[in-house]
This record gives sequence, C-alpha cells and structure tokens, in this order.
Amino acid sequence: MARILITTVPFGDKNDQPLRQLEASGVEYLINPIGRKLKEDELASMVSDVEVLIAGTEPITEKVMANAPGLKLISRVGIGLDSVDLMGAERRGIKVSYTPDAPAPAVAELTIGLMFSLMRSIHLANAQMHRGEWHRYFGRRLPDMCFGIVGAGRIGGRVLRHLSSLGAGRLLVNDTNADVDLSEVPGVERVSKEVIYRESDIVSLHVPLTAQTRNMVTCEHLSLMKPDAMIVNTARGGIINEADLAGVLSDGRLAGAAVDVFCEEPYQGPLSSIDRCLLTSHMGSMSIDCRTQMEIEATEEAIRYLSGAPLQGLVPDAEYQVQREGL
Repeated sequence: MARILITTVPFGDKNDQPLRQLEASGVEYLINPIGRKLKEDELASMVSDVEVLIAGTEPITEKVMANAPGLKLISRVGIGLDSVDLMGAERRGIKVSYTPDAPAPAVAELTIGLMFSLMRSIHLANAQMHRGEWHRYFGRRLPDMCFGIVGAGRIGGRVLRHLSSLGAGRLLVNDTNADVDLSEVPGVERVSKEVIYRESDIVSLHVPLTAQTRNMVTCEHLSLMKPDAMIVNTARGGIINEADLAGVLSDGRLAGAAVDVFCEEPYQGPLSSIDRCLLTSHMGSMSIDCRTQMEIEATEEAIRYLSGAPLQGLVPDAEYQVQREGL
C-alpha cells in the first residue's frame, strides 16, 4: 500500500478535514511522531518506505532523498522552497508541489499587526505591565510614515494594498520583477533597495530565501536606515543577518525590529535578549483558515498523485531555475 509521511507540525490540529480526506482515500499514512520540526538525520531515518511526503520546512536534502528510494512526490504545506533540494528531486524524478496562495492572507495580516506593534510600542508596554511597571509610550501613525516593501509578490502585494487602504503616508517598493502589477496601489513608488533603506520608517521584507537573497540585509544595509526606523521580516530566516541585526539594535542604531522567521528554528539567539526586537514563532501562516487551506491543498495533491489524477500544484520551472542559478 502506498505510504504518506506527514512531517509538518501541526497537522489537522484545528480542522481535521485533511485527516478525514486521507482516511476516506484508504491510504496508509504516518504523522510526525516527534511532534516538532524534524532535523535532517531524523527525517532521513523515517523515509525508507515512503512514497509521498506532506512536508513543512524540514530539510529535504540529498541525504534524505537517498534514504527514500520509493519517494515520488514532495507535497509542501506552504510556499517556501528553500528547504527542498529541487535539483536533487529533479535528478531522482521526484515531483514537488506547493500551496503558494493559501498562506498569503495570514502572513500579510500578521505583518501589518507587527508593524502596528512596533509603531505604538505595544510589545514593550505589555512586557512592562507584566513586570508591574507603568510607562506610556509615544508612537506614530500611518499617515505620517513611509513604508518600504522589498518584494511585491503574493504577500508583499497584499501588505502594500493593506497599507494603502489604511492611509499610509508614502509607499516605496522594490521588486526584481519589472512586470509586477501595482496598479491597485495608488501612488506607490518603485525605487532601489538603497532608497528603501534610507527613506523608510518601516522596511518589510517579502522575498524568498535563495542564494541571491541569503544575507541580503546585513550591517551595511541596516546602517543606511534612520535611527528611528524599524524593520520587519515575515519572509524567511537568513534574509537578514541575525547577528548584524542584534548588533545595530543593541547599539541604538535602529529603533526596533519584528522577526517571525529564523535561520534555525526553534530560535535561541541574541535577538531574544533585546526588548526592542519583537519575536514571534514562525506563525505568519497560522490563522486557522489559511493553515487549514494549506493542509487541505497539500493533502489533495498527495491523493491526486496516488490515484493517478493530474497534479495541480506543481512547482513551476522558474523556481527550479532560481536554485540552479544559486549553485
């Protein structure tokens, strides 16, 4: 019988529809028995007789695939592909699918929430109140601020539209795709990354993690920002150099940051000791509706494969090309 390994955690937690779909299909499946994100060696030890992975952000490397001679499909719950060796999968004839649209609304909304918290020091006031301290912070409002969005795709584009509808004062955007449609956002300015760093009050990152974007934001770039500016990363860990970010925050060269994604997760690092750095646990996509939709789409793709039906969410050639260019 075909076998599915579900590595992503949680799965079917708030809505069991994906599990019911698997039961109805009659397929044998196993849910991650460790209950947390798997390390490479752990995953490699579980895949010897697996045909389909319903995967999160676990490292699906050459080593893992070498231990899975029967693996035919990697069905990603989510959009990021930095954890999947696409070239290795291609060499082995393993198909890769993903759910790129499902997480976008939730990630965009969390991004806006983090921005508001930074603007009004909500996270600082909360921490102080829990320590029995009372301090009333001054803050800023959207119409008085300049927002710089790096990457205007599914998520960055939504963030732009949200900010525009809320009355943001100035919107700057940088995207490598010259054809990205920004017609729904009146007054948006397409500028270089350097202009975004220099002129924005809040910079928000929305690019995939690739060889080209790894360490895209270092001390050099953070030092261009105004001392009262802030930066938000809900994209992928590794885009901002975490040590550099900790340094500029500790030195008072940047007013604040909000980070939802990290190089190593769960995160334990220097940002944890900096009050002005708002940290969340890679929960951008974790609204009940978006997470459920991601799981359903990944599950349905797995069932389609096992039943011989055409796949609907295959990763496009452009994503493979991005990894090729990084080799």
